[in-house]
Amino acid sequence: MEFLTTSEAADYLRLGERKLYELVTTGAIPCTKVTGKWLFPRHELDLWVLSGLARPAGMLIAEPPPVVGGSQDELLDWSLRESVSGLGSMSEGSARGLERLQRDEVMAVAMHFHSVDADGNLAAEANATVLRDAPDLHDALLVAFARREQGLVLPPGNPKRLRGLSDVLALGARMAMRQQGTGAQMLLDVLLKRAGASTRDLRRIETPALTGPDLAEIVRAGQADCGIATRASARSAGLDFVPLIWENFDLAMRQRSYFRPAMQGLIRFLSEKRLLQRAEELTGYDPSPAGQIRFAA
Repeated sequence: MEFLTTSEAADYLRLGERKLYELVTTGAIPCTKVTGKWLFPRHELDLWVLSGLARPAGMLIAEPPPVVGGSQDELLDWSLRESVSGLGSMSEGSARGLERLQRDEVMAVAMHFHSVDADGNLAAEANATVLRDAPDLHDALLVAFARREQGLVLPPGNPKRLRGLSDVLALGARMAMRQQGTGAQMLLDVLLKRAGASTRDLRRIETPALTGPDLAEIVRAGQADCGIATRASARSAGLDFVPLIWENFDLAMRQRSYFRPAMQGLIRFLSEKRLLQRAEELTGYDPSPAGQIRFAA
């Protein structure tokens, strides 16, 4: 990310330095102070300018509702409440959430897509790739929320001694499923493909779980031997957990939504110490990237 000095930012915005300092002191412009000097992220200055863009009446774009769609996540749900941002949530899975973002039915979408690269490895930037290729999202922005741990959720004591997906396949363990379009189901499909298998090779529980906590409850009730969900979901349900991967869990939105008061309320909260403390309590999170812009169209 490119940072501008005060004089460079003033020139870039066609403002006097005095006016720029006024904006800084009122918290009206994106900036950061490093060793006593103000620095301005150039890309966020662009977003700041665009957020106030005036359009003729015939070009007015309806604002999406203050809702975060997409994937369910315990740390995100807590953050939406604690930030007092006014943002609600609608948990339907990453793919469905992205579709709603394209139709301006949500302000942002929580997403964790999974795919394989040309070498057959898990793609490190699947979220950014999906967002870049999505139609009708030429103004998309991807903001990091956290990295989180996904793995096998198991009954207490792991009675079948499952240590990975290969054991699930070999032992014919009953596996709880998530609905198509969820990041967890994409992850399962990718891991099965790398193992030379598919969902047809699993002993599946046919009724899919809507969220990770729902899947954990299925395992806790003894209806399944395992399923894929986050470490936080397993811990909340008192279940065992075998880690599989760490993944990027991000928030996608249109650039014009980034500086809306509700979204800014959440973005500011991501830098608070309380987020780190809550992540440690829930376990299975690395919130160090929170708030970083990971992709901009």
